[in-house]
Amino acid sequence: MATKTAQIIETELKFGAHNYSPLPVVLCKGSGVSVWDVEGKHYYDFLSGYSALNQGHCHPAIIKALIGQAQELTLTSRAFYNDKLSEFEEYATSLFGYDKLLPMNSGAEAVETALKLARKWAYKVKGISENQARIITVADNFHGRTINIVSFSTDATATRDFGPFVSGYVSIPYNDIPALAKALEDELICAFLVEPIQGEAGVVVPDDGYLKQAFDLCKSRNVLFIADEIQTGLSRTGKLLAVHHEQVQPDILILGKALSGGTLPISAVLADDRIMLTIKPGEHGSTYGGNPLASVVAVASLKVLVEENLAENAEVMGQYFREAIRNMQHPAVSEVRGKGLLNAIVVKHADEDAAYKLCKEMMHNGLLAKPTHGDKIRFAPPLVITKEQMDECIGIIQKSLSILSQAE
Repeated sequence: MATKTAQIIETELKFGAHNYSPLPVVLCKGSGVSVWDVEGKHYYDFLSGYSALNQGHCHPAIIKALIGQAQELTLTSRAFYNDKLSEFEEYATSLFGYDKLLPMNSGAEAVETALKLARKWAYKVKGISENQARIITVADNFHGRTINIVSFSTDATATRDFGPFVSGYVSIPYNDIPALAKALEDELICAFLVEPIQGEAGVVVPDDGYLKQAFDLCKSRNVLFIADEIQTGLSRTGKLLAVHHEQVQPDILILGKALSGGTLPISAVLADDRIMLTIKPGEHGSTYGGNPLASVVAVASLKVLVEENLAENAEVMGQYFREAIRNMQHPAVSEVRGKGLLNAIVVKHADEDAAYKLCKEMMHNGLLAKPTHGDKIRFAPPLVITKEQMDECIGIIQKSLSILSQAE
């Protein structure tokens, strides 16, 4: 007789699109760093919804805010004011140090918003000729999957059979200041879009000083520095924002994922008036963006990060985790890298499916993680994780590594 897990997976494969390849586990409950499957088995979540669950699963303060507002008013559209959006805007702009906030839903929508803002600023403020503005992006980036965004992707999986693409982008290597300086010589450049740490690429951490040097170069050329902090922000890397490790204040800041604590699609773009007010009524928007339910949840989610000192815990637990994995000196782990609780290992093994097999073994042993780009595994638990829980998870990883006995 088929298990409940097998039945659910079979049904999804039959009726759902095949645009993901999940691990064969069906989750039905979550709390803090823990999740349970439909068979009742417990796991530690070391993916955190790609960092959407920084505050942990079903954080009581966030769920309370969600339920309370859901019983009052959920949506008005932006055709009318609501009594909660202004509270979100005031709290977030004060917390991050900007004049204005533009609310959206998904991370991809927020990236699209930032790109539109940069282009509008290019024409209205910098004085670039209409339809000539260019934006610098970097190789191996991941900012979403819309046609516009994959137009500047260097990942063949993201681009194959989806063209024609959108023009106006210049690609340079990541973590390469000379390449950026050269690209900035083009007078038509209006912005530089970058992830402070490349998450989807396998937690690629740039050299110390890269972000500050890049920011200063942009300033010297009157070019906007856009930081995509959708995955790296909101305390994940040991600071409220990853750019804060180098005291950088981006011209345009993109937030998402943990802005809702994993409950709703909520994203936001922040900038000062000189940039944000170039967008006029009717030129951009979203039916659900800034809805009262999302606004209340976002404020609650941000307050949890601040009041529970989750950035500090991420910094301490992240250092502890990386040191523990390195001390294992396992021959199949060729590299351990990360900042805060955004970490990854690179698996070196004769079997090209070794990383996936290791993830399946960890799943069997009670820890959930997922490979990215074949040989890399991200480890990004909720930031509420305790030392005792971390010790147990490190033990699971060490036990699971035993299946990779033959390294190249």
